[in-house]
Amino acid sequence: MIFLQGSAPSSLGGRLISWDYKAFTFINQRWHSAAFDTLAPFLREANTWIPFYIFIFLFVVINFGRRSWWWIVSFLITAGLSDVVSAHFIKNMVFRLRPCRDPNWAEQVRFLVSYCPTSSSFVSSHASNHFAMAAFLFFTLGRISKWWWFAFVWAFLVSYSQVYVGVHFPLDVFCGAVVGYWLGFIAAWFFNNKVGMLSLAADNRAT
Repeated sequence: MIFLQGSAPSSLGGRLISWDYKAFTFINQRWHSAAFDTLAPFLREANTWIPFYIFIFLFVVINFGRRSWWWIVSFLITAGLSDVVSAHFIKNMVFRLRPCRDPNWAEQVRFLVSYCPTSSSFVSSHASNHFAMAAFLFFTLGRISKWWWFAFVWAFLVSYSQVYVGVHFPLDVFCGAVVGYWLGFIAAWFFNNKVGMLSLAADNRAT
């Protein structure tokens, strides 16, 4: 297992961690407001976005009809795969203390939620999962409506909130977002080029 807590200041890794700490200081401790202090903890909660998920599924059913279940299954698999890669693969390979558990930051962190997980901070599964879903949404539904770029705004707000409330460093979120984006992009490509054809063929056989 790799322990990601810092390295020699003169090394590339050391400078990267130093920049990461500076970015965390700005996001968590300087760029804050009373309104976002209240909003940020809710943005990272899955229940907050239930109306958005309902809208997604209604949009898919209306536009895909009886083939919508192929899309829904692919969407759920994408989210599940992202969670496995981030939470069970990367976190088991790279360990980093979360800012809310790091003794070097304990007295400085503005901790705005009730629980600080003990799992590795690297990478952020929230960022990975939401960017995977956002990429899948954009690259599969963007053909129908250009407004699905908003899915990336949704993923960004959730990910940014992870740093704002004190449970992740920016580097954890950035790397999680990159991992999730590419997983979502690949899943969308597979759906558009393989699964979509399979569902169409199945529908033709059914008729």
